[in-house]
Amino acid sequence: MIKSILLQVIIVALLLFSCKSKQETIQPVEQKISESVYASGIIKSKNQYEVFSLVNGLVEKLLVSEGDMIKNGDPILQLSNTTAQLNAENARITADYAAVAANNEKINEGKISIDLAKTKMQNDASLLQRQQNLWAQQIGTRNELDMRELSYKSSVNAYESARLRLAELQKQLSFQAKQSQKNLQISTTQSGDYIIKSNANGRVYSILKEKGEMVNTQSPVALVGDGNAFSLELQVDEYDIAKVKPGQKIVLSMDSYKGQVFEAVVEKVIPVMNERSKSFTIEAGFVKQPASLFPNLSCEANIIIREKEKALTIPRAYLLEGDFVLLANKEKRKVTTGLKDYKLVEIISGLNVNETILKPLQ
Repeated sequence: MIKSILLQVIIVALLLFSCKSKQETIQPVEQKISESVYASGIIKSKNQYEVFSLVNGLVEKLLVSEGDMIKNGDPILQLSNTTAQLNAENARITADYAAVAANNEKINEGKISIDLAKTKMQNDASLLQRQQNLWAQQIGTRNELDMRELSYKSSVNAYESARLRLAELQKQLSFQAKQSQKNLQISTTQSGDYIIKSNANGRVYSILKEKGEMVNTQSPVALVGDGNAFSLELQVDEYDIAKVKPGQKIVLSMDSYKGQVFEAVVEKVIPVMNERSKSFTIEAGFVKQPASLFPNLSCEANIIIREKEKALTIPRAYLLEGDFVLLANKEKRKVTTGLKDYKLVEIISGLNVNETILKPLQ
């Protein structure tokens, strides 16, 4: 009984060894092959951007909902702006007070001073002329003539001073009016900054703040983008970037569309490497995009570098290190390879379609 069991175990072991030792074989096949570069990335809405606030504040009111279509300039949310409103009102009061029209009394007062000074100057000029005529007739004293000349010069100076004071007053009032108007514009603009608006037409994909939440200038408050058009943002390793060019075909898949393959085209290669990931960003557009898409969906893609419709190929698992293959008679032969994808490799020379090769033992 024991001998019988032992014999059965030996037979099973021999059969297993025989199965394991039998190597798989194939013959080269002529078929289409393409070489590609792997890339991963996300789907983005065209013109997608994050909306930021220009000021800090608390969210007072949400003016749109996620999914809403909006236009350039439409309000998205409003921040509390009591202080800004008070500043704007104060600036408006100051502007009204500083307006030239509101200071007509000061200007009129300056003009009256000029008229009085001019009248006095003309009167002193007349008295001086009279005194000079008397002096010519040897009437009066030299002291009287000197006093008339001094009075006239004094009135001339007073007249010029009055004119300069009015000119300076008008200049000052004009400057104050312009300055207060600018301050009003600044305050009004700052008050308007508390209503955060869209910078483009599109769809509101996400509202990132809630009513009563604090907003600052460093964090986005919403995500807005085109409502219908989408693009791809792919990351390509630095070792492959030299092979990627605009216009190349892309084949991609998405987790949200399991089992489906979509085509796209490389539109732009951003020529700056991300130092952390050691990758470059590629922008691409769909040839025909799916009916329903959303920003930030993940995708995996192959960028087609080269294609050949009819090439002699073998599975990559049959290619030995150094570009050798193992023939059926155990001979190692050097081959010249061409295009490669993740499954196949092109054999340019060293092997023909009728020859059989062995799969290397693992």
